[in-house]
Amino acid sequence: MIVAEIVFWLSVALLVYTQLGYALLLAGLARLTRGRRRRARSPADDTPRDTPSVSLIIAAYDETAVIAAKVANALALDYPREHLEVIVASDGSRDDTAAEARRAGADLVLELPRGGKIRAQDAAVARASGDVVAFSDANARWRPEALRTLVAAFADPRVGYACGQVRFVHDLAQPGTNQEGLYWRYEMAVRALESRLHSITAGNGAIYATRREAYIEVDPIMGHDLSFPFNMVKRGWRAVYVPAARATEKMVPSIEGEFRRKRRMMSHTWPIVLRGGLLSPRGYPPLYALMIASHRVLRYASPFLHVAALVCNVLLLGAGPLYVTTFALQVALLLAALLAPLIPARLLLVARYYVLTTASIAAGLWDWLARGTPAGWEPAEGTR
Repeated sequence: MIVAEIVFWLSVALLVYTQLGYALLLAGLARLTRGRRRRARSPADDTPRDTPSVSLIIAAYDETAVIAAKVANALALDYPREHLEVIVASDGSRDDTAAEARRAGADLVLELPRGGKIRAQDAAVARASGDVVAFSDANARWRPEALRTLVAAFADPRVGYACGQVRFVHDLAQPGTNQEGLYWRYEMAVRALESRLHSITAGNGAIYATRREAYIEVDPIMGHDLSFPFNMVKRGWRAVYVPAARATEKMVPSIEGEFRRKRRMMSHTWPIVLRGGLLSPRGYPPLYALMIASHRVLRYASPFLHVAALVCNVLLLGAGPLYVTTFALQVALLLAALLAPLIPARLLLVARYYVLTTASIAAGLWDWLARGTPAGWEPAEGTR
């Protein structure tokens, strides 16, 4: 019983810490260092820099429905046209993606054999002429000032990677049940604190950029979102979040669709965690090592911590009313998730979102271990 109690309370403590306590810790550290960071600023921090040349790369697979609008959005950005190169890398598309991209005015369209998003991006970077290489998804729409704001981060010579803010929006014709927006707002707040203190631990595929010399070629099944930030830090760069550089993407309509999307993402994430170098502390400053452990390792361990807490709680039901209460709370969370499709109240939908997205972490690990992860990808349902 003593072992069960230790495992139960340790699991609960780690879950509370990674989901809430970590954010509070970052907020406290940011408050403590705010004055010091202000004093460290120098007039040179605000000195205007030359406008760097940028290659904006859009990897696309069967994106006929949206690619013309995406190219038009890129060409309409508030950035000097002579310094902007728009590249569409068609990853073995079977439709008219390449032809539509050319008609829309892309500067360079690559028609590549099917090799996956990462290899399409690698090929585009090899052909790019910009000092900065920026990346976006075919269904993402950038605000006019987004590129200029994102690239401004590289005025700091320590910055090798910059990620903007993506907002997930519901299709007005099909609002759906997905609660991703609620989670994502919290995630962005945590990311802003990480960036202020050192570097972010993950990015997003809708809006990000790197210095050309900082770009890294990774395994084709390992996405840039997770592999780039920590690898940049290991190489002496900072990876920062620029919330004023904004983009929007259409949200997956249903929670069940979001589960499938995250399950697929996690099948690409686990190889990075277990054999891609994330767990190796070599090259991490102490604060960033704490961030990786708190925001990544413990977050990915959360489904297993939940299972451990539930199993140990069952074993402890005879140990007093406290354990009856904690068991009832865990069962209530699962029941709320089960009832959400029948009673779509906001609280029940949030519970279902939490349970399914937490389960997607374990499901992604199973998929990778059982059958491997393909390099290719398909657009998430309802996002085009």
